[in-house]
Amino acid sequence: MKSIFKKICISSDHAGYKIKEFIKDELISLGISIIDLGPFSAKSVDYPDYAKKVSKRVAAKKSDIGILVCGSGTGMAITANKTKGIRAAVGYNTKSTQLSRQHNNANIICLGSRLTKKRNIKKIVSIFLKTKFEGGRHKRRIKKI
Repeated sequence: MKSIFKKICISSDHAGYKIKEFIKDELISLGISIIDLGPFSAKSVDYPDYAKKVSKRVAAKKSDIGILVCGSGTGMAITANKTKGIRAAVGYNTKSTQLSRQHNNANIICLGSRLTKKRNIKKIVSIFLKTKFEGGRHKRRIKKI
């Protein structure tokens, strides 16, 4: 797994905690630097608090991209997309993730720990980290968001 990004942050809620830790460990084992914004246990938390931490950091360009994990990925995406400059996409599978980077220049990937198998999450994260934005006609469209 390689990354075209240098500064990556990650967060989750309680439902996504184990998968967040799995992703973090995978990336660190490959020498990819990652900033963990919590939570630091599986204790119940409110997902909007953690989605905001990541989206604000990415919007402020303190991180290039973010990874968010909750039960479905949807709550995190809805919350993150409230922050100006954020284009958060739910990564349902590798194709949706690839297109979210190529066409939408997604800067946060949101994953559903209750809906996506661990082996697929690893593939989805890998695609997100290595896929470049195509620009061109897509750049014009993103400016309209």
